[in-house]
Amino acid sequence: MLYPNAKAWRDAKNKRVMVYGMSGLGKTHMSSILRDTGQWFHYSIDYRIGTRYMGEYIADNAKAEAMKVPFLRDLLMSDSIYIGSNITFENLSPVATYLGKPGDTQRGGLAIEEYKRRQDQFRTAEIHALNDTGYFADRGTRLYGYPHFICDTGGSICEWVEADDDSDALMQELSATCLPIWLKGSDAHTAELVRRFDKAPKPMAYQPAFLTRCWDEYLNENNASADDVDPDAFIRWTYARALAHRQPRYEAMARWGVTVTADDVYALKSAEDFDAMIEAALDAM
Repeated sequence: MLYPNAKAWRDAKNKRVMVYGMSGLGKTHMSSILRDTGQWFHYSIDYRIGTRYMGEYIADNAKAEAMKVPFLRDLLMSDSIYIGSNITFENLSPVATYLGKPGDTQRGGLAIEEYKRRQDQFRTAEIHALNDTGYFADRGTRLYGYPHFICDTGGSICEWVEADDDSDALMQELSATCLPIWLKGSDAHTAELVRRFDKAPKPMAYQPAFLTRCWDEYLNENNASADDVDPDAFIRWTYARALAHRQPRYEAMARWGVTVTADDVYALKSAEDFDAMIEAALDAM
């Protein structure tokens, strides 16, 4: 561990952390507080995915839709217009829109094989982006002069690591670069996330075996064919199962770093609060 105790954290000239946990528990809130100090380089995994590793997929998907419209097709073919995604830290929706939802294409869904293909593209992209963490940690200091670094991960990081395995290459690489910080939610937080998701379901990434299992179970329970599935109904049905599936995987990752609660994170007002929270987490180990 980069910082074995609170004193090591306090004395560190360059502090590097990686935050992970379920989406909606405060990762972006924490990252924004630190970024706004001007002392922390903020590396967003989802932003890196959308701009570096899936940018062409996203733009080509938009172009494919535009090519269906004769007026836009003519403009594209003559290089008269340009189509691209406008991804920012605050707006990562182009990535989610590309991932899509499986089910009836007449209701905005994707055929399940196409959906799985895009899921695999995202998995590969996220692993690449995570492996870029060390490069950006060094770049933030070397090029821009930021003394500190925070890696803001997506909720699906736990799907691509085997944290119980001491030789897991991704966890070895990440923990050698940063202090992993798990933002742990309570049952009440989970219930609130489910309520919010039910109100506005959004695409997400799944471990392949988990997705296949959920898809088959949903079809059997609802006596439905793949072409009849309501895309929003499926991802609503899957969401609570996905959280339950991820919880033990996050817990396994926790041994590589420290754990803080979502309530602790929501209460943060400053970088000094953040330092105090990490010191307490290190003292509690």
